[in-house]
Amino acid sequence: MKKKAFIAVLTLIIALALTACGKNEKKDEKTIKVGANIVPHAEILEYVKPILKEKGITLEIVQLEDSITPNTGVIEGSLDANYFQHVPYLDQFNKENGSSLVSIGAIHYEPFGIYAGRTKDLKALPDNAIVAVPNNVTNEARALLLLAQEGIITLKDGAGITATIADIATNPKNIQFKELAPEQLVAALPDVDVAVINGNYAIEGGLHVSQALAVEANDGLAAQTYGNIIATSAANKDKEELKVLVEVLQSEDVKKFIEGKYDGAVVPLK
Repeated sequence: MKKKAFIAVLTLIIALALTACGKNEKKDEKTIKVGANIVPHAEILEYVKPILKEKGITLEIVQLEDSITPNTGVIEGSLDANYFQHVPYLDQFNKENGSSLVSIGAIHYEPFGIYAGRTKDLKALPDNAIVAVPNNVTNEARALLLLAQEGIITLKDGAGITATIADIATNPKNIQFKELAPEQLVAALPDVDVAVINGNYAIEGGLHVSQALAVEANDGLAAQTYGNIIATSAANKDKEELKVLVEVLQSEDVKKFIEGKYDGAVVPLK
């Protein structure tokens, strides 16, 4: 009987120890919630999910298609961070909304491209052509800079990443600009001559960078300026789990994944 009693007590002790251990492991595991556009941001986050899990971090991905909700979610606290924007857009958002969101790391760059609608060659762009461009300040400037790069327009001296249509110095073909939400640009192609489209929306719309009539250079100013970032609140910028997220996203493993999956449409930042 004594032996049986000893075994029973030992079994109970082991069970309690395992239960306590399980509780501690659960307690130690951290969860972060990140808002992201579906392509390519959410896809890249899905790839790093198991890597983060091994490091004790559960990643919850909230897929969002607009360019406002990911930031308001961080401000309101329903999201810990987001992954969809570049610094010029973040700065503009902060300025317009009185917010103080910050970048904690740049991950990749999506080359802007000019894609064919009714006109299949930039050299054949007719007078009074309709050109669709993004309707938010930073991305419209980027579109105008690309059009200037291709000699379609010229911009006033000093016009840079905040350029607007009002900053066009010469417009020899009398281009008519159609300003649309970035996510609407691919769908608008049949109704315009060409459209200047953000890389992620081009991918999502089934376009490929090799189809573009013109593309930003991967090693130019645009790549340095418009890298897509992990953004969070000022209060969370030193949060350890978010630091680990950025570290993983900037790893060689993830760089190879991006290069293999997107074939130039998404470029990891070195």
